[in-house]
Amino acid sequence: MVAMAFSPWLGQRLHVATHDDDHAEQRIRDRVQPEVGERAEERVEEEDHPDAPGRRADLGIAMREAGHDRVGTVLQAYLFRTDQDLESLLPLAPNLRFVKGAYLEPPDIAYADKADVDEAYLRLVETALRGGAYAAIATHDEALIERCLAFAEREGIGRDRFELQMLFGVRPALQLDLVRRGYKVLTATPYGPEWYPYLMRRLAERPANLGFFARNLVRR
Repeated sequence: MVAMAFSPWLGQRLHVATHDDDHAEQRIRDRVQPEVGERAEERVEEEDHPDAPGRRADLGIAMREAGHDRVGTVLQAYLFRTDQDLESLLPLAPNLRFVKGAYLEPPDIAYADKADVDEAYLRLVETALRGGAYAAIATHDEALIERCLAFAEREGIGRDRFELQMLFGVRPALQLDLVRRGYKVLTATPYGPEWYPYLMRRLAERPANLGFFARNLVRR
């Protein structure tokens, strides 16, 4: 997925089959192209495998330790293990993208209640920013966004330490309002031959996602 931003950044999500490919780390190294430029970023994300979160964190650690500072990691707030993954990544001053989590997971590994997910999300962002990480706050939840921004303001955390990320066409007025307030906002759109399967997996896995898209497409 290529991210198109209000500020001059380019980002890609790296989908790697770590569950059936022993060379996933080398494949990621091959994708990190120095000629793209210093302001390019790539973040590791994997789908369709129960061990994906742990493998993703491990790959993120390996890439940071190898000096690939432009490679970040996506963390899902609704998973119980994410606090542990964040703790492992923080010593490396990581580049992190926080999402709530779009898939329907069993109750023994993930929060089911929205309020619990929101609290976990805020806790993770606060921990990351306090720990020196760069945080991409990827949510359309306006109340949660404001809570994250209030924390950053209260703690004196510079706006160069985080960014906001939303889907292209979803809450455009909110995106522009945040830009006018001086925040960096990155808008993302699925791009390339995998955009349709990417979208359909989310809608099929968790039907509530359909309601989310419908509500937010008509909101300003």
